[in-house]
Amino acid sequence: MAWLLAGILAGICILLSIKIYLLRRSAREILSQLDMILSEDTNAVIGITSSDKEMRRLADGLDRKLRQIRREQLRYLNGDRELKEAVTNISHDLRTPLTAIMGYLEMMKRIDKPEQLDNYLKIIEGRAVAMKQLTEELFRYSVILSNSGLGEPEETSVGAVLEDCIMSYYAALSERGIEPVVELTEEPVIRKLDKAALSRVFANLMNNALKYSDGDLYVSLTAQGVVTFSNTARALTQTQVERLFDRFYTVEAARSATGLGLSIARSFVEQMGGSITASLDSGRLSITVVI
Repeated sequence: MAWLLAGILAGICILLSIKIYLLRRSAREILSQLDMILSEDTNAVIGITSSDKEMRRLADGLDRKLRQIRREQLRYLNGDRELKEAVTNISHDLRTPLTAIMGYLEMMKRIDKPEQLDNYLKIIEGRAVAMKQLTEELFRYSVILSNSGLGEPEETSVGAVLEDCIMSYYAALSERGIEPVVELTEEPVIRKLDKAALSRVFANLMNNALKYSDGDLYVSLTAQGVVTFSNTARALTQTQVERLFDRFYTVEAARSATGLGLSIARSFVEQMGGSITASLDSGRLSITVVI
């Protein structure tokens, strides 16, 4: 009997020793692969030879954390690239009107004809307004990033806000020779949201249409709260459309902007629980907002 117990204990010790050995080997495999994955730019996953459930669960958990680290690293790299592009774009957009203002001020010192002075003052005023718009856009975006961009939600008629926006831009559209085609549902579309933010979204979409339209604009609102801005934009490419909502991205044809208009619109829409997308089909740009 004693020999039997001794044999059982010896067998258990051997099994435990083998188990410990296998666990230690798995730990070394995980450590080795973790060092390799962290030191190299690779999407490899951790693989172990052990069939132990807990060790495999540990490897799977580390893989999830590594994927999260890679995503955060990519966001950081993209953010760094966007920041560099933003500094370049903003420096250009602010420097251009500022240089013009300084030049005209210098010219005004050398002339004494009132009519010329008035003309220069109008030009300077226009450049100053452009700078003001750029700085206000940057301020609005900084407010959004601080998560304080939305006010108190209230019962809002989406159709009424959209109509007001279209009317306020009618003169600007007419200057471009654009006669908008508007189709709004007769059913009231009521949502509880920040009315001012929604108005800002529509205004930014109208500005986008003014930049890229080839001379037409179609605006619609369905009973389900789907708003569509559509216009012909043959100069745009699919790659450009895919980046329209990126921060600080500007199409070369629209240099007089910070590239924040559509990014602000997307942030507001998402904060209000909606979605916004852009598509290009046969040279026609469509931006769809689901409220």
